[in-house]
Amino acid sequence: MAKGYTAIRIQCGVPGLPDVYGTGKLSITPHGAADSLPQTEIWSTDKYAAHLPRVFEAVRGKFGAEVSLLHDVHHRLTPMEAARLCRSVEPYRPFWMEDPTPSELQEGFRTIRRNTVVPLATGEINESIWGVKTLLEEQLVDYVRCTPAHAGGITHVKRIVDLAALHQIRSGFHGAADLSPVAIVACLHLGMAINNFGIQEYMGHPPEIGEVFRVSYRQRAGRMHPGDAPGLGVEFDASAAARFPYVRAYLPVARLEDGTLWHY
Repeated sequence: MAKGYTAIRIQCGVPGLPDVYGTGKLSITPHGAADSLPQTEIWSTDKYAAHLPRVFEAVRGKFGAEVSLLHDVHHRLTPMEAARLCRSVEPYRPFWMEDPTPSELQEGFRTIRRNTVVPLATGEINESIWGVKTLLEEQLVDYVRCTPAHAGGITHVKRIVDLAALHQIRSGFHGAADLSPVAIVACLHLGMAINNFGIQEYMGHPPEIGEVFRVSYRQRAGRMHPGDAPGLGVEFDASAAARFPYVRAYLPVARLEDGTLWHY
């Protein structure tokens, strides 16, 4: 908020569990080159579902109603669990609850939609319009998160958001820090070209990225502009990239407390 952001995703640890997704060091392993296997993250739906409403309550109580609060469930819940969780945070008016259940089963969102008025977002893992077709045509989500880097480039994602527009669904293009500036600026240009733009995820990049990618886009006071340079407005410096050899890293594997493999 001090930097001017007006929409902020809140993720935090869960009492009784080690670092969970979105917190601590487990977004990627810090020593990937030395790891032969991904790290394991322990998950408990019951502990998470009991804690998250208190998180929303605390943040709303401290920072007020003006800031938009987003949360990423990260595919961890069944449709009924997701519906119950979304209903429990309704009083705090989330901007969206992201990926409340695995989106491969698009019909699963029907259960969530029937049981809550919290806005829903999904799509970052989907690779084509067919992966979100039912979600859009049945208005099962409010924001579609497909990104040109994963779903066929600017042209194909334009098809997706055009279909979304017919059903009053807005864009929320995926923009995590593991996507390069090329991917980010592609989202910005596309967002400027559609009439159902919703919000753009932006996490920034470490300083080393700035040595390799020269960008014209800018972020200020919670807003982004794609810049005025020709094309996408990104120049890639191959000689600078050579100074940063590939380092292997993994996303963590999630398991329940009894050891059962679970959705990441």
